[in-house]
Amino acid sequence: MIGTILFLAFLVMMLGGVPIGVALGLAGALAIHLAGQSMLAMPTNVYAGIAKYPLIAIPMFVLVGSVFDRTGVALRLVRFATALVGAGRGALATVSVMVAMVIGGISGSGPATSAAVGQVVTKSMVKDGYPRPFIAATVGAAAATDILIPPSIAFIIYAVLTPGVSVPAMFAAGMFPGILAGLAIMVPIIIISLLKDFGGKSRGADRPGVWQSFKEAFWGLMAPVVILGGMRIGAFTPTEAAVMAVFYGLFIGFFVYRTLTFRDLYEMLVEAGEVSAVIMVVVALASVFAWSTSTLGIVQPIASWIVNLGLGEYGTIALLMVALIVIGMFLDGVSTYLILLPVLLPIAGSFKWDLVWFGVILTMKIAIGQFTPPMAVNLMVSCKIAGVPMESTIPWVFWMILAMFVALAMVVAVPDIALWLPRSLGY
Repeated sequence: MIGTILFLAFLVMMLGGVPIGVALGLAGALAIHLAGQSMLAMPTNVYAGIAKYPLIAIPMFVLVGSVFDRTGVALRLVRFATALVGAGRGALATVSVMVAMVIGGISGSGPATSAAVGQVVTKSMVKDGYPRPFIAATVGAAAATDILIPPSIAFIIYAVLTPGVSVPAMFAAGMFPGILAGLAIMVPIIIISLLKDFGGKSRGADRPGVWQSFKEAFWGLMAPVVILGGMRIGAFTPTEAAVMAVFYGLFIGFFVYRTLTFRDLYEMLVEAGEVSAVIMVVVALASVFAWSTSTLGIVQPIASWIVNLGLGEYGTIALLMVALIVIGMFLDGVSTYLILLPVLLPIAGSFKWDLVWFGVILTMKIAIGQFTPPMAVNLMVSCKIAGVPMESTIPWVFWMILAMFVALAMVVAVPDIALWLPRSLGY
């Protein structure tokens, strides 16, 4: 009974417009009160929820995204990718996916990448003959790869909440599935562009030279190498890598491209502080919700019920796939993990699934939800930049969702796509 009240209270508050973090905290507090437990459990769990060393990386990676956005890295990456791909039908749309994947190796946030890439490519794609709804669908789908390609804020949260799983292992496991997801999204984009004659309308424009554009984009291309390579050789931990990435971005902005000012630095620090505070408040208050579900014995009956449905291993994965994609339409990856992991981990334990692989497929499901209407967070950003309503993207985004499903099915069927790299690296 208390479990039903807990989830109903959260759902009612969320639908009523209460911020997710506050709704989680209040629902958890209500359950604690109804169970006759001490309310002193709240401040203890709020503190315990964020007093974890890996979480220090989150504000830094948020700041990294802001730094590289303002330095003009995205624009230079677009120019370099355009020089490589050319300017034919579907070329610039393919470039937007490629750039989003590289930006994903810097920021790790889907909506942030959707904003950065959308602002750079939208005007050029309109001039090149792409309809605005298709542009919004392409950018929103491409940005979804960013919670898979390391560094990923969602992976950090998952590793913190899952016993026995390390952040480096999750980062390594997400690399190939993230690339696979990006390649899968490119397939319908290219096919649609060829069939509908999208792109290639501005061939008369000056095409940047490959060598010149490479030199301009070099520093941006090196950012993922610095972040991931430094962790691999043991020069720094994921948390320290985030700090190094910030200094690397500031060095580029102030001394290489010279596009940053001290005013920009102040605004970036404020912006990163605000975004990080929202994430950390959600993490802290969700800890109360998670503690109440586990302490009051709510989690195990739900997990046992799902396992005992008799669907088998792949049937259960399919059920979770549908549920998480629907949930991903309404919640970001961090909130989804905080709410559902207490239920999902016992299910994974029942089937003896590898928790690193399980984390990757969960994240892929959430990534699909981030560009699935009607409440897709990535599409909200890209549609706002493109100036179109979200419903206009449905004829195009449907095929990209289907392509991402195929990539997800491949990772489910062949776990080594996710597990080979962390196993090879000794994680």
